[in-house]
Amino acid sequence: MKVFIKEFLITSVYILGALLAAFLIVKFVGIRTEVHGSSMNDTLQDGENLIVDKISYRFGNPERYDIVVFPYRHDKSIHYIKRVIGLPGETIFIDDDGNIYINEVLLNESYGREIISDGGRASLPIKLDNDEYFVMGDNRNNSTDSRDEKVGNVKRSELVGKAWIRIWPFNKLGMVQHQ
Repeated sequence: MKVFIKEFLITSVYILGALLAAFLIVKFVGIRTEVHGSSMNDTLQDGENLIVDKISYRFGNPERYDIVVFPYRHDKSIHYIKRVIGLPGETIFIDDDGNIYINEVLLNESYGREIISDGGRASLPIKLDNDEYFVMGDNRNNSTDSRDEKVGNVKRSELVGKAWIRIWPFNKLGMVQHQ
């Protein structure tokens, strides 16, 4: 009977240790998320699974073109995946020709393949606060992003983390390219 109790206690400690390690990893290191929709095409596809790095932004700030994950303000169970376009303190403007300007300088980027048909909120200059980011999907005409009042500017505290590794489908397994 003593051997059984000893083995039971050792096994219980191992199981509790594994559960604690899993909890700490999910809480502080990374989580899995799934891409829903086509707003990040061609970079990310509907149904792909990613690991989101939750550590990087504890030690540094998001950079332009990072692909970030954040909850939808009106339903925290929904997470958006978008690309950082505007950084804190910058002014964002999208002209009638679909060009993006940061502080009145044309943004030279290659992620949005198509001409932006609707600048939304950014049809007028938007000045970001010191803790705000302007995010957009790569599929610019099929993305609910910072141009839409429902999303708006994303506060630093709202960012869950940075898309890090694509884990599904297996034929696309690898690091997510940000730049």
